[in-house]
Amino acid sequence: MAFRDIRKSQRFLGAADIAFILGTIVFIAALLALNIHLARIYKGGEWLFLRWSAARAVLFQNVEPYGATLAHRVQLRAYGREAYLNEYPFVLNDPFYVVLLYVPLAQFSDFTIAHGIWMLFAQAAIVGIILLSIRFSEWEPPFWMVLLLIGFGLFNAFSLESFLSSSPTIFLTFIYLAILLALQNGADELVGALLFLVAYQWEIGALYFLLILMLVFANRRWNVLVGFIMSLIIMVIISILMDSGWIIDYVRAVLFDWSRQLDYTMGTTLAYIFPELEFSLGRWLTLFAGALLFVEALRAMYEHFRHIAWVAFLSLALNPMIGFAIFSANHVVLLPAVILITALVWERWIRWRVLLTVLLLTAIFLVSYNLYLQASTARERLYSDLLKILPPILTTLGLYWMRWWAIRPPRIWADQIGARR
Repeated sequence: MAFRDIRKSQRFLGAADIAFILGTIVFIAALLALNIHLARIYKGGEWLFLRWSAARAVLFQNVEPYGATLAHRVQLRAYGREAYLNEYPFVLNDPFYVVLLYVPLAQFSDFTIAHGIWMLFAQAAIVGIILLSIRFSEWEPPFWMVLLLIGFGLFNAFSLESFLSSSPTIFLTFIYLAILLALQNGADELVGALLFLVAYQWEIGALYFLLILMLVFANRRWNVLVGFIMSLIIMVIISILMDSGWIIDYVRAVLFDWSRQLDYTMGTTLAYIFPELEFSLGRWLTLFAGALLFVEALRAMYEHFRHIAWVAFLSLALNPMIGFAIFSANHVVLLPAVILITALVWERWIRWRVLLTVLLLTAIFLVSYNLYLQASTARERLYSDLLKILPPILTTLGLYWMRWWAIRPPRIWADQIGARR
């Protein structure tokens, strides 16, 4: 075998490489400029403004991040006034170490710049969510379908609301998928560290967190707990060194915030829609969702990975039903389940796969925007309530609609030949 001179293999970047790098830089710069422009036009971003203001309060101001002063600032941005009793008060309910993650953005005194940078990373996270969801679905779609799914992920109504309101749900969803990827690859310490990062937004991923713990204990992956505890100790020590009294203030803020979120739960919303019911529908929903996930988790403990991914996505769809507050900006967490359902439709109906998948994505796209339009223009509260409760309910039904194909992949040779066409 002739060995190639290693010196000849080392060369400078070619014209095509340089053009690609420059094109990427120009594209990112243009996208960032567009995001900043949108942030200036649309006075939103209240969720990021809450964390950005808290980080700036710690770094540059003598203001308590968990106090009423900061909440009042966010209320003025979100409502143009102080919040009424039936409106969300925007009290910071994140642990102090999570606030420290926003310190890089807090270096910018102009919030619109921080918002534009945040949207740039959020758009990259959406692309990552789409690609990881395709991987977990064990799907190999054509390139045009990948582009269609990325476009759907970026421009559906729930993603756009998350961009404009700066909900952290986009990044939490990406971390949820990264946890599954790390579990699949045996990186248990990394799983623990990532699990620690998502152990605070329970209205989004409480059931997902419990599911991962069940998988860890059932499979005796103890290094996950090691990574979790190590991350906890390090971040808590850093937080205490910067603010020794944050734990009490954090607990007080969480209790106050939870007491003000009762009007945003699915049980309260359903009680308003169906006032004739004489029993607590929310309590029964909590029991039903918890029991359903527990049964599905037991069935998936030692099954193939797509079955586990199906249960994980089911946990994210069921989470709004267990009594936590529901915000429509958080529905972007349902995006992996939509990708899985689309992949299963592609696999199930081979002859009509292109037509059915395009129709499914188009229907979801149009329905989401129609709900937002009706909720923002109609005077009735019904449409805003439907905007909160319909997406998780329909996603749960969609997952069960394709459950058989998710947990039992094709086994007979005829199905396997058809699935590869």
